[in-house]
Amino acid sequence: MDITDSSSINVERFTARREALRLLLREKGLDALIVSLDANRFYLSGFELQDHQVNESAGCLVIRAKGPDTLCTDARYHAAACRLWDADQVFIYGADSADAIAAMIKKSLPSGAVTGFEARIVNVALYQRLALALRLEPADGLVEQLRIIKDADEIARIEKAVGINHALMAWLPSVIPGAEDEETLAWGIERFFRESGASSLSFPSIVAVGKNAALPHAIPGKTPIAEEHCVLVDVGCRVDDYCSDQTRTFWLGAKPPACFLDTMDQVRSAQEKAIAMIGPGVAASAVYAAAWDYFKAKGVEKFFTHGLGHGVGLQTHEGPSLNPRSQVVLEPGMVVTVEPGLYYPEWGGVRWEYMVLVTEDGHRVL
Repeated sequence: MDITDSSSINVERFTARREALRLLLREKGLDALIVSLDANRFYLSGFELQDHQVNESAGCLVIRAKGPDTLCTDARYHAAACRLWDADQVFIYGADSADAIAAMIKKSLPSGAVTGFEARIVNVALYQRLALALRLEPADGLVEQLRIIKDADEIARIEKAVGINHALMAWLPSVIPGAEDEETLAWGIERFFRESGASSLSFPSIVAVGKNAALPHAIPGKTPIAEEHCVLVDVGCRVDDYCSDQTRTFWLGAKPPACFLDTMDQVRSAQEKAIAMIGPGVAASAVYAAAWDYFKAKGVEKFFTHGLGHGVGLQTHEGPSLNPRSQVVLEPGMVVTVEPGLYYPEWGGVRWEYMVLVTEDGHRVL
C-alpha cells in the first residue's frame, strides 16, 4: 500500500484496533504501551509496515489507556505520518529519540504511571534510556493477541496473495527443466510474483536442488538444476500488505526413485491427518501431534526437524504456532500453514505446504 495516498487508508479500522488494544491495556493495569514492532505499528496505524534493517526504525506508537495516541517518528517521515494521523499527535524526534520519547510520555501520564513495552523488540540500550524516565513493564503479545484473528478484509487480502502463489506453483513444472540453477529459478519466481500483481516477496525465496533440499531454509545458490534430482520450492508474496507462504517439492526426471515417492507419500499423508484436525476449540499442539504421531508410526519422526506450521498475515511468521509446546486453542479467523517435511542429507527432502483458515465449523484450505 502507498502510504502517500490517504484515500486508501481506512481510518475507522485502525481506530477500532487501537480501541480494542486500549481495553487490553486497562485489563493489564498499563497506562500506556510503546509499540515498537513494525508490523504491530502498521496494524494499529497504517504507518510503515516494515523496518527493513534491524539497526533502523521508522518510529513507534504510544497508545494510552486514556488517549490520545501518538505516532513518533523522525523528520524523514513527517509528511507521510501527517497523511495518516492527526498532525497534532505526530511527535518528531531527533538524534536523541529515546530521551525525547520518554520525556514526552512522562509529561502526558500521571505520576507513577506504568508504561508497557515490547521486550522482544526493544534493545537493551533503548530500554536503559527509557527506564531513566519511565516506569516500564514488559508487555509482549498484546497487539499480536488482536492480530491473530483475521477479519474478512484481511482474509480476502491473504487469499489474493495465495491465489498468485497457486498460479506460480502451476507454472513451475513448465520452467524448472529449463532453469540453469537455483538462483536463476529464484529470480524467475520473483519476476512472476511481481508481474502477477504482488508488491514484493513475503520472504526470501527458498529453492533447493538435490541434497540442498535437506536444508529446511536453504539459500538459493549456483547448484545446477539437473535431471534425477528433487527440487524444493518454498516461496510467498505480499499483496495489499498481506503474505502468502507455500512449499512444493518436485522431481525432475522420468522416474522418481522409491525414496522420493515414499517420502512424498508420508509427507502428504501426515499433512492430510493434521489438516483434518483443524477446527475451533482444537489445541494447536494436537494438530502438530497428528503429523508427528503419523511419522512416528512410520519410524521416520527423527527426520521431521521443525514445527508443523505458523500463522501468516502481515508477517510470514506470526501466531499461532503449530508445535508441541503451543498453548493456543484454535479460533475462527486464524490462518496457519501446515507444512510437514522429511529431510535426508544423503539425497534431499520433501516438504509440502498449504495455508489453512480456521472457520466457524472447521477449516478451509486456501
